[in-house]
Amino acid sequence: MTFNWFRRPNSESAEVPTPATQEETPAPEATPSETTTPDTADLLAFAKAAYKNIQEKQVETETPVAVEEETPTTTEEVTAPVTEITEDIVTPTESEPEQIETPALSFLERAAAEREAKQEKLIASAIETPAPETAIAITEPEPTPEVEVIELEFDDGFVWSAEVLAAQGRKAEDISIEEITWLKKLRQGLDKTRRNILNQIKSIVGQGPLNQNAVNEIEALLLQADVGVEATDYIINALQKKLLAEVTPPEQAIAYLKQILRDILDAPLAHKPPSSFAPTKDTLTIWLMTGVNGAGKTTTIGKLSHLAQKSGYNCLIGAADTFRAAAVEQVKVWGQRSGVEVIANPGKNTDPAAVVFDAITAAEARQTELLLIDTAGRLQNKKNLMDELSKIRRIIAKKAPNAHVESLLVLDATLGQNGLRQAEVFSQAAQLSGVVLTKLDGTAKGGVALAVVQQLGLPIRFIGAGEGIEDLRPFSSYEFVEALLSG
Repeated sequence: MTFNWFRRPNSESAEVPTPATQEETPAPEATPSETTTPDTADLLAFAKAAYKNIQEKQVETETPVAVEEETPTTTEEVTAPVTEITEDIVTPTESEPEQIETPALSFLERAAAEREAKQEKLIASAIETPAPETAIAITEPEPTPEVEVIELEFDDGFVWSAEVLAAQGRKAEDISIEEITWLKKLRQGLDKTRRNILNQIKSIVGQGPLNQNAVNEIEALLLQADVGVEATDYIINALQKKLLAEVTPPEQAIAYLKQILRDILDAPLAHKPPSSFAPTKDTLTIWLMTGVNGAGKTTTIGKLSHLAQKSGYNCLIGAADTFRAAAVEQVKVWGQRSGVEVIANPGKNTDPAAVVFDAITAAEARQTELLLIDTAGRLQNKKNLMDELSKIRRIIAKKAPNAHVESLLVLDATLGQNGLRQAEVFSQAAQLSGVVLTKLDGTAKGGVALAVVQQLGLPIRFIGAGEGIEDLRPFSSYEFVEALLSG
């Protein structure tokens, strides 16, 4: 069964939780109550039901195919030759007694026959011993990665992930193991940032109405998490209006802070019609991948192609970063890992636009639904970069006028504000429509996501929280904020 990550329910930030909360209480503080209203017993029962359902699905999909069909075939193959050998051994011994009647040669013939019989027995026993080994080797088909999935622990991370999905209106029977494992990874990836700011913010906001010292403390915490000056000012002003007006318990203050962060992350999409950022079936979608060399652009392309394949889309990669050493080879390696074909020019320093032309031709011939194009990431000369990207755009407009084109900027979260300065150059050179934020698991500055949205005015489309091929997923502001500020 394919799980379509691009069209996952409630994956488009916090659009679903908001109406659910408005039904309960129309006040702005409705979202805080959403996370605290359900009883812990109800959440635990929900998590247990989801866990049981996932286990049943895994047993249904894996056990019959892996065990029952492959073991019998191996045993049949092994036993068949053994019986043939035993028949060969039996026939000479049965035919031999008739020749024993000749007195002169019977002794020698019998000795020779016994030696042959012993040799054949040794051969037979030698065949029998490696036979189990071949059976074991064949019985080890590699659905072992799935076995790891079955052993998913019912721990605090599972309960928290189920709670986040339940808060978005999901039913226990609809929750998939892919979502649970991703949310656990996301929470672990943001653990450094969360530990740095959450406890201190709780202690500050729990002291009553904010004074100037408390405001300064919160401001310093947000800046340390690389939230950025503009986003920090917005958050502090919103908190002051709320917390200066009334004494707010720490839990409600944290819930109100979550709502502020979600508002910032959803702002770029607020005035656009609600549409999922997903390829369309039977239609060519082209994503231009841009970003500084070293930001994880090639790795991101490999992970996106894997994600597209798993979600049931026909995918193709165009290796148009032709000037960086070994860039094409790296893309080819990721193409092999994800099982996606890579269109590349064998020559060195070839024209990137020519590669894009060939990639579109191949995509149309193969009825591809998602074409990922790797573009140059050098910043030495902004004019050359702009010229190259505009030439690629012209080729796409001429060759595939009906294709849906997006331009995604890959940003390394560990670079923080330095990465943002580089991003500003690309936002001027390319017609960017979104950001892919990578390496969130390796930094205590996960707040850079807020700075990206506030300063660039671009929505975050995907986030990466690990080095594995499964560690990149579509962005949801609700899930991100919960992972960032849930203790």
